[in-house]
Amino acid sequence: MIIAVDGPTASGKGTIARALADHFGLPVLDTGMLYRAVGYQTQLNHGDPDDSADALAACDFPDGLLHDPALRYESTGSLASRVSIHPAVRKALFQRQVDFANQPGGAVLDGRDIGTVIAPHADAKLFVTASPEERARRRHAEMLGRGVDVTYDAVLADIHARDARDTGRADAPLLRATDALLLDNTTLDRDAAVAAAIAFVVGRVGKPG
Repeated sequence: MIIAVDGPTASGKGTIARALADHFGLPVLDTGMLYRAVGYQTQLNHGDPDDSADALAACDFPDGLLHDPALRYESTGSLASRVSIHPAVRKALFQRQVDFANQPGGAVLDGRDIGTVIAPHADAKLFVTASPEERARRRHAEMLGRGVDVTYDAVLADIHARDARDTGRADAPLLRATDALLLDNTTLDRDAAVAAAIAFVVGRVGKPG
């Protein structure tokens, strides 16, 4: 069984993907970490994330980089959004994601183009979202909890900028698949959002919950 979980930044899609993986006993891949690794490697290479050649060169990052805590930094997320607009980068990471999705037994993948590009044949697809203001509020609280000194307005501006890049890029833009459940969790807490996601997948694939 393949489950695709797409959505914009800070929507909670990663939390839902991990919960689905735990519930159904499937491996999970946060595909955004691949792009974060490319963005961060570009920076380590002293390259320009807006330059296609520099970003492509960074796709040859060492596997160990995926475990670097720096990939979780907000600044790295912005780098990931910038390198992900390059078709050459998306092509370089495409097969790695496809192979993960098609492994025996299935998998859960979360990202921005899983249900439309990476695994259009997924058994269940979800598009997880929330209002930009709510996503900024959650991200701001998370960052303050980590001791990051940042204003809510700055986080909201970054959310809007990343949404614009993700939806506006020519290659594999952030887009809800026509057969994906729209899960808007603006007013839902974690447990309610996870329960809704599990119920949808159970109903779609007929697996016992």
